[in-house]
Amino acid sequence: MAPDIFDYPLLAKANLPSDLRQIPQEQLPKLSHELRDYLLKTVSQSSGHFASGLGTIELTVALHYVYNTPFDRLIWDVGHQAYPHKILTGRRERMPTIRQLDGLHPFPCREESEYDTLTVGHSSTSISAALGMAIAAKAEQKHRKVVAVIGDGAITAGMAFEALNHAGEVKPDMLVILNDNEMSISENVGALNRYFARILSGNFYTSLREGGKKILSGVPPLHELASRAEEHFKGMVTPGTFFEELGFNYIGPIDGHDVETLVDTIRNMRMLKGPQLLHVVTKKGKGYAPAEQDPIGYHAVSKFDPSSTSQPAKKAGKPSFSNIFGNWICDMAAQDNKLQAITPAMREGSDLVRFSKTYPDRYFDVAIAEQHAVTLAAGMAIDGLKPVVAIYSSFLQRGYDQFIHDVALQNLNVLFAVDRAGIVGADGATHQGAFDLSYLRCIPNIVIMAPSDENECRQMLYTGYQHQGPAAVRYPRGSATGIAPAETMTLLPIGQSRTIRQGEGIALLVFGTLLHSAAEVAEQLNATLVDMRFVKPLDLPLLQKLAANHQTLVTIEDNAIAGGAGSAVNEAVAALRLSFSLLNLGLPDQFIRHGSQEQLYAELGLDSAGMLQRIKDFIAH
Repeated sequence: MAPDIFDYPLLAKANLPSDLRQIPQEQLPKLSHELRDYLLKTVSQSSGHFASGLGTIELTVALHYVYNTPFDRLIWDVGHQAYPHKILTGRRERMPTIRQLDGLHPFPCREESEYDTLTVGHSSTSISAALGMAIAAKAEQKHRKVVAVIGDGAITAGMAFEALNHAGEVKPDMLVILNDNEMSISENVGALNRYFARILSGNFYTSLREGGKKILSGVPPLHELASRAEEHFKGMVTPGTFFEELGFNYIGPIDGHDVETLVDTIRNMRMLKGPQLLHVVTKKGKGYAPAEQDPIGYHAVSKFDPSSTSQPAKKAGKPSFSNIFGNWICDMAAQDNKLQAITPAMREGSDLVRFSKTYPDRYFDVAIAEQHAVTLAAGMAIDGLKPVVAIYSSFLQRGYDQFIHDVALQNLNVLFAVDRAGIVGADGATHQGAFDLSYLRCIPNIVIMAPSDENECRQMLYTGYQHQGPAAVRYPRGSATGIAPAETMTLLPIGQSRTIRQGEGIALLVFGTLLHSAAEVAEQLNATLVDMRFVKPLDLPLLQKLAANHQTLVTIEDNAIAGGAGSAVNEAVAALRLSFSLLNLGLPDQFIRHGSQEQLYAELGLDSAGMLQRIKDFIAH
């Protein structure tokens, strides 16, 4: 339930940015305070991304106040900082539904609102998209403005630098805002720096600079002297030499929580020609002390009591597959000092905290740079180290060429621990691990494993680590099955499945954790149940053996059917000239929306009831 909007008199007037722009500028600090409190009240009731949004309150207000959105384009990077943007763009009353089935999307989504100009859940895409929009705006000649807001974490990715470099060459009219929420606000982010920000973005300085260039353009020595003087003058008061060298006019850093200074500066910069970069310093969790003190812990939250100084303690329960990986890698590192752990900014998510503290010299967080993570592992493997890349399924997509060109082609010993495979739930289409089996299976030299439980996961990680060549173990988000893994690590025979139940007529071939739902189906159908374990190589002798007394094969996976594990079985059956009727159960040829994992499995017919009905329908026809 949304908070009573009558408790927020200014925010109540700002249902849309056009309403916001009618509010006097001197009232924007009060409106920002109301917006921050409204965000706190809604997210604490609904769950969702939290600390980043608290840090962008004033910036969001200033941007919608100055720019004529949605005509002017505003792009958020990464999208989890856009909750305040959603509140100010007509979605305020629906905020309690965010991340829920049929509710608001967790990130900006073009299908949801005309104010969301780019659907974005992954990082570092904003500057490229903004450049494309700025080029289109120039061709359109309607004076459309384009702004990209990129976090200091997102700007670490190579794609962001590629876009900056290109924009500096093309020189479009566009603004990039670097939202720096890691650095503390230093002395130069105060009255003096606010003054310089206004001066450097204002008409007087711009006219002086451009006028001086025109006057001196015919006198090369003086023009060169003037250019150097400008560079040194700006270098004395701003740290933006790097961005200046890329062709951007750099302003800042300024306090990202001073909404009136933001409005003044952004209004001035809106009138400038060419690529502009504004550096604002913000604080994650701003205005809510627990989130300020623990921005990582409050990055994404479950429901909580805002009056409490801490989040509710997590109920003791089954470990997650990430926990299984975190324990395994520490155990393996104790046995082998060549093991190196690599993660692209997912230390907590991939459960590498203990490893990073126990083995700091063997732990490498490369920031949001998946391509670099993969080729870094290749370089390590070439010279005899044993790298383990802990990476989410949807993030490995970003390092695909490096996987092929730098690891698989050279048959290097790199283990990929592919987390968040399959349905992840509330983060929606940008984060569902729907494609890893499809995009990995076609690559030569790779072994791909899908564990059905905790022990299988531990043994597969060990098997992949010892394998000579690239290997991937893919496992889902969330709690595991409750099966205690064996402490002893044992090599699994490559390409060998295990039969769980012997039946007749129908064989269920399961890849991964859907095995436990499929077990109920197998009992009701008196079907053979097989934990396939390996997606590549497949257990071909098993298929030949099943042909003797089974007429129907049903493949079950939480990956896209197209090109996935079921497709591998289809190909093998055809190649071996076996006579089966084949049913592939998995993710359909569509992007999977957000909702809980349980809701989505039921909706997709991948819970026990859904699988049973689909198999019965298939057999009946």
